[in-house]
Amino acid sequence: MLSTGESRAARFGFIISKQVGTAVVRNTVRRRLKAVCAEALPRVPQGTDVVIRALPASATASIGELRADVHRCLGRLAPTEVTS
Repeated sequence: MLSTGESRAARFGFIISKQVGTAVVRNTVRRRLKAVCAEALPRVPQGTDVVIRALPASATASIGELRADVHRCLGRLAPTEVTS
């Protein structure tokens, strides 16, 4: 996570390697993560760039488990904090 301080909407990027599974599984994980991040967007400060790396266990995780993991990680954000 990187807070740039710019006045623009937050951005999310996803890294989903072949270790997660086949293309179908990787795309399913990506779509689930995109949905979770869209829900969480109002909580993320403007100008923040968030990169999410999906681990192999995400292939079998439910959307609720992915949501909990994303919300836990986003809870570390502070509006004035710059992290990388």
